[in-house]
Amino acid sequence: MQIAPPRAATALAAVALVAAALTTGCSSDSGSKSSDDTKNAKSGASPSTSATGSSAPAAGDGAIPVGPGPQPAYTVQKQPAEGSCHYQYTSAKEPLPDPKCTPGATNPKVTQATVKTTICRSGYTKDIRPPVGITSREKTANAASYGYKGSLKDYEYDHLISLQLGGDPNDPRNLWVEPPSPGHKPGAGPNNPKDVVETKLKTAICAGKADLVKAQQAIAHDWTTALKTLGLPEKAAKGDPTAAKDPDDE
Repeated sequence: MQIAPPRAATALAAVALVAAALTTGCSSDSGSKSSDDTKNAKSGASPSTSATGSSAPAAGDGAIPVGPGPQPAYTVQKQPAEGSCHYQYTSAKEPLPDPKCTPGATNPKVTQATVKTTICRSGYTKDIRPPVGITSREKTANAASYGYKGSLKDYEYDHLISLQLGGDPNDPRNLWVEPPSPGHKPGAGPNNPKDVVETKLKTAICAGKADLVKAQQAIAHDWTTALKTLGLPEKAAKGDPTAAKDPDDE
């Protein structure tokens, strides 16, 4: 019987040990990741990803849909399915629309280059506003979209991006039946502090102190934080005309 030289046998044994260690390490890492992914799948969490990839969609760039713009004659627009939209509320109980139903829509005629001849021109919104005969029918249908069954006298059919901020006049993505804010007395009609925010934003845009697109994005995201987002004063100084109702308010 031949016996392998002691040195050769030792070397072969060392190679076998290294190979076994490497194989065991790979199996452990793979099993751990698979186990974590299984746990995440059961809990609804995202699966583990590498440092250079992500299973979640990338955050949007804040782009807002562009509507058809002012029309020579408006027609009643189809609203979201009944009960498919849901109001949201801030911590202060201020109402916000469902972003899936009402993401906002802009007027293609209003750009940063045209603000002086459009939204900054007094009376502009009156020229492009849809007639009540159109919006009243849309309001009733939109109330059904949001599941509201009470009186519509205290609710405002509101342009999320107001006409004075370059919002589309009659795109259903830009209109919602807005509930009253806290402190409202039933039967008193709408109380809408959002109007004051819109006027402040428009004033800042026309004074060159705010960017049109950024203002539109801010108001569409959350009207209660829009001024802060743009670095504008949230409280009006005494005698500030923007604290009053603007003729171009909704």
